Amino acid sequence: MNTSLNMLLFGLYPYIAIVICIAVSIIRFDREQYTWKAGSSQLLRGKGMVLASNLFHIGIIFILAGHFVGLLTPESIYHHVISTPNKQLLAMVSGGFFGGLCFIGLTMLLYRRLTDARIKANTSFSDIFILLLLYIQLILGLSTIVVSASHMDGSIMIMLSEWAQNIVLLRPVVASESIANVHILYKLHVFFGLSLILVFPYTRLVHMISAPIWYLGRSYQIVRQKN
Repeated sequence: MNTSLNMLLFGLYPYIAIVICIAVSIIRFDREQYTWKAGSSQLLRGKGMVLASNLFHIGIIFILAGHFVGLLTPESIYHHVISTPNKQLLAMVSGGFFGGLCFIGLTMLLYRRLTDARIKANTSFSDIFILLLLYIQLILGLSTIVVSASHMDGSIMIMLSEWAQNIVLLRPVVASESIANVHILYKLHVFFGLSLILVFPYTRLVHMISAPIWYLGRSYQIVRQKN
């Protein structure tokens, strides 16, 4: 990958995705609060929903927490507790376990939404799109475990951490240089992760940042009786 493209995708694109995510989320919450929901299909068909949903949510919560802590914790801090190679091993084992749970749950949810006629009739394009995007991202994430097994010294994990930390510190050039030499699977995983952030406010995923208290401030919903 040439330097300019690498800079665009991993130096500038993260900020574009984050700015759009925040701006559109605020606009959507302000203008279309009644669309701010999970849009659960459990009322349409409850069979298999609880297991699939629990597997998916447990898996995704631990994966997100692991990525957040693993990428943004500086070496100088975590070295008091764990070495870099052991940190990578922990990430591979925990990521594989919770990624597996998430994969099973997401597969069940996607199959249910595509094959159940009643649910499919109430499914929007964005519902299918976001599930497929999550599916691709999850497969890429699980695939990186195989690549990681060939270099257990933790060097690639350091590069990825440096990229994330430099993005947070507003150093796009250094960030893009940090990730320049990692395997293409890691780059695809990062790119699709950023793309999820970009499309986040346009989908049902917005319910992730909701708290019930926000609904107390919404206007009453007017329901008219059908003549």
